[in-house]
Amino acid sequence: MASSPAKKVQERIFGGGGRPAPLNAEEATIDGIPFPSQDGEQPPREGPTPLTINIPKPAKPQTPPPRKNVDQSPRNTDDFVPAPYRLRLAEQLGEDYKGAERHRLTQDDKREKHWKRWGPYLSDRQWATVREDYSANGDAWSHFPHEHARSRTYRWGEDGLAGISDNHQRLCLSLSLWNGEDPIIKERLFGVTGHQGNHGEDVKELYYYLDSTPTHSYMKFLYKYPQRRFPYEELVAENQKRSREVEEFEILDSDAFDDDRYWDVFVEYAKDEQDPDNIYMRITSYNRGPDPATLHVIPQLWFPNTWSWPLDPPPMPSLTGAVKGSAQDQISCVTVRHPELGKTYLYCLPSPPPVGPSNDFEVDPDVDVVQPDLLFTENNTNFNRLYGGTNATPYVKDAFHDHIIPAHRPHDSNSEPEGFFNQRTRPRTASMFGGEDPELMEEGPCMPVNANFVNPELKGTKFGAHYTFKDVPGHGGCAVVRLKLTPSRLGKDVSLEDEVAFDDAVEERRQEADEFYASLAFGPVSEDLRQIMRQAFGGMLWTKQYYRFIQKEWLEGDPAQPPPPPERKWIRNKEWKHLHIEDILSMPDKWEYPFFAAWDTAFHCIPLAVVDPGFAKKQLDLLTREWYMKPDGQIPAYEWNFSDVNPPVHAWATFRVFKIERKLYGREDLPFLERVFQKLLLNFTWWVNRKDQGGHNVFEGGFLGLDNIGAFNRSEPLPTGGTLRQADGTAWMAFYCLNMLNIALELAKHNPVYEDIASKFFEHFIFIADAMTFREGEHEESLWNEQDGMYYDAIEFGPGNSMQLPIRSLVGLIPLYATLVLEPGTINRFPGFKKRMEWFIENRPSVAARNVANMKAGGKEQRRLLALASKERLVRILEKMLDEDEFFSDHGIRSLSKLHEKHPWGMDVHGQRYEVGYWPGDSKSGMFGGNSNWRGPIWLATNFLLIESLQRFYQYYGDDLQVECPTGSGFYMNLASVAEEVQHRIIHIFGRDSEGRRATNGGVPKLDYDPHFRDYVWFYEFFDGDSGKGLGASHQTGWSGLVAYHILQSGVSCRLPKTPKTPRSVLHHYFDETLDTRSEYAASEAPSKSAFSAVSSFHDDINTLYDISPDAL
Repeated sequence: MASSPAKKVQERIFGGGGRPAPLNAEEATIDGIPFPSQDGEQPPREGPTPLTINIPKPAKPQTPPPRKNVDQSPRNTDDFVPAPYRLRLAEQLGEDYKGAERHRLTQDDKREKHWKRWGPYLSDRQWATVREDYSANGDAWSHFPHEHARSRTYRWGEDGLAGISDNHQRLCLSLSLWNGEDPIIKERLFGVTGHQGNHGEDVKELYYYLDSTPTHSYMKFLYKYPQRRFPYEELVAENQKRSREVEEFEILDSDAFDDDRYWDVFVEYAKDEQDPDNIYMRITSYNRGPDPATLHVIPQLWFPNTWSWPLDPPPMPSLTGAVKGSAQDQISCVTVRHPELGKTYLYCLPSPPPVGPSNDFEVDPDVDVVQPDLLFTENNTNFNRLYGGTNATPYVKDAFHDHIIPAHRPHDSNSEPEGFFNQRTRPRTASMFGGEDPELMEEGPCMPVNANFVNPELKGTKFGAHYTFKDVPGHGGCAVVRLKLTPSRLGKDVSLEDEVAFDDAVEERRQEADEFYASLAFGPVSEDLRQIMRQAFGGMLWTKQYYRFIQKEWLEGDPAQPPPPPERKWIRNKEWKHLHIEDILSMPDKWEYPFFAAWDTAFHCIPLAVVDPGFAKKQLDLLTREWYMKPDGQIPAYEWNFSDVNPPVHAWATFRVFKIERKLYGREDLPFLERVFQKLLLNFTWWVNRKDQGGHNVFEGGFLGLDNIGAFNRSEPLPTGGTLRQADGTAWMAFYCLNMLNIALELAKHNPVYEDIASKFFEHFIFIADAMTFREGEHEESLWNEQDGMYYDAIEFGPGNSMQLPIRSLVGLIPLYATLVLEPGTINRFPGFKKRMEWFIENRPSVAARNVANMKAGGKEQRRLLALASKERLVRILEKMLDEDEFFSDHGIRSLSKLHEKHPWGMDVHGQRYEVGYWPGDSKSGMFGGNSNWRGPIWLATNFLLIESLQRFYQYYGDDLQVECPTGSGFYMNLASVAEEVQHRIIHIFGRDSEGRRATNGGVPKLDYDPHFRDYVWFYEFFDGDSGKGLGASHQTGWSGLVAYHILQSGVSCRLPKTPKTPRSVLHHYFDETLDTRSEYAASEAPSKSAFSAVSSFHDDINTLYDISPDAL
């Protein structure tokens, strides 16, 4: 019989077309979210009902509960419902209340409570990573393929679907599913490898990171699971046979989602209001297909394998299962024991039977609740299946596949042909370390078909709760699973026995997330942009990952395992013997790039600093710590080659994060700034000593993160001979100099020692700038082309013998990054610095003036400008950068001029053609794996720095410098307006246009118009230079999450894509140095921020991110 609480919770969860009902009658709902609208009433929306994704609507200021004259009369305890936590907290804190999530961040920063102990720290892909590669040839993709992942134990990390773990990854919890058709359980994301994809590796799944707070007190994830057999083989075969000239084959190109035969599986996590170790997990699955369907939901809990590697294994953790409670109210419980975590419990609550999509959800009283089957095994490799060997334990990692899916069970190897999921067994040494002989016979017996695959004693190191929901109604029928990980025992936690209390806790955390993001809304930003911003921040917070890499252990192998091949030691990363990494790091993309990348991290930290400056600072600090940075000062790049050279953006990001925290939170973390600055002095010295080998201040640098932007591979010797003089390499170092100068001046306010260091970086900048015209003996060559008005790379063959490479690319725009404006007050504050600067200008005029903007003339408000580009060169570069037939796309600045579409540049060397043409989409070259392209697409990171450069130039030139934007349009504007126009075009990549399309979706109607897709956004790695279509890694909220910052800074004035521009005169005051932000919205009666905004506590102005003053930038 269905229990009364089950019926209540069905009514709450499934009522109103699948949207949660409000917690109480007084709270208005918007798409099911208890969040008041701007006018107290939500206007009707034409067309299908929008899919709920929990984005807050424009709201009236929320007000804390009254603090006086509160009714304290006794209440009937049976009817008493406590006020939401945020209201009780507001009552307690009074005027110090900044929001429930802000309060948790403060507690975590002060180490009062460890709110970030649990988070989304599982990788989306651990297989085929460098860390798991023990091959002789370094082919990580082949050594540990997806087909091994379900059966083979990981050494260095764990992966899962919508998973979480503790911050040292000692215990993991994630989702797995089976649709009754697949050959395997869906427990991790699938994609093609670097060898299989026609444009490199690529995940082939539909999933979205929808929401997360910084402390992960609330998180939401959506996975779209086909009801048909997942097209594993088709995805591989179709991509393998396609050339680089055509687009990739995606899962929506198959029939997997035809007729909407799929499941929308929402996974939510929440934490108790005051206990970070109490974790709620709610899995809500909707049948979007037309017919009833069956779904198996199998949440999994497991310990990473730490016992198979040392000769002396550590104490073993354990999971043991039991069913508790009466026959009518049984609750499945798993007791978790770990030597470090102690004891805790996972409770698997009974689920209501599936219900249909109608609003009156009547629960059939004759249908029992769904109880899970408890499955236990060991997280040990199935040597028998993979290598024909003998298993260490009777129960192994892939046991749940064998137990649930009969077709997955072992078979006589001679009775069936080898297929995608039933490969021949192979000798262990061959598969583990390469050198496989295709003629070698398989060894070892197959496991008997009638064996017990799971432990009947209900114990092990890996657990699955197997819920089976039969015949879930179509067109929105729903099933729900609830679990709770908690140290509390049954009877001590009401949410374990009352589903309503369970769901109330989850809903409260979601409302607190609404409150937190509402506090960031600086003005009347459109609802669509709020959704984009919320998902961008949510994605960045979901893409945290526990990353473990101890180079000595990795290189030498493990005592209890066969030794790796000796040649493996010479493949990669042998110089990084000091590396000892065990941290939570921000990943670019947890499937395609499940490893940190140094220059990506710098850009991640800008939007992260808005929501969690503590985490952003930690990322920047870690990369300069002695267990990361080499003793000579080099910062590790990424695991495929830690010695690769990324652009030196660390100093810029460090100072930006410092200033964002000061601006938004009113705190100056000088110890952080000084600590990182000291380490960056080592890194700067490494750059000077290692990357300017000739001592000419011209930096070769290598590929510098721009992959295939040049005609030649810039990380390898030139086929032409000679030395490549890189305009961007030298410009990056000038940019580095100016940021170090800026930090030194900031620190000099508190310690005069840094004034001399600032002078040193000033002089170094001048010499680097002078090197844009480099000398060999008496001969002089320039990287500036006066005829074309662009900076170019040059090949130097010897004294007086060089040639420029006239390729119009980001290489020629990056010199604009090297720009710094000094306030007269700053210069006068440091007389020593001022004296040295003026002496240098007067006594070294040829050096100070040749390649540097005029430093003698004061600009707006007598500011001084340090920049590589003079006014004349700046204007000439902008003519091309703002030309829509060259760099200026409808969606930002292209990485290569469109001029090269009809006029590619190339040269023949030793019978081979080296050429650069305009490729707006995916790369047509295999250079750097072929999975990224810098020959035309739009990259948000480089655009971000160009935008800031334009804003800095405006600080100096003000309205005196007006440029035509776009070139040839007849519209002239100052550089701040130009910067805003670029921001708007970037926002247009993601924003819905007047026809309901998003450029990033690439014109796919289902993504644009289907009510179960259209409100969700992917944040791709880069974007088509013509159409704005998303390309590369599909979940790179890392640096593509920068769009959230753009929305915060200029979203209020952003027009819809494909609509005329608003006259700029109405926003003229927007760019004043002292902003009267209240007047900016004076015409609007609606308040522009939440009353709980953290910003309002520290600043009189609302729109702090609008500030483009020198102090802000």
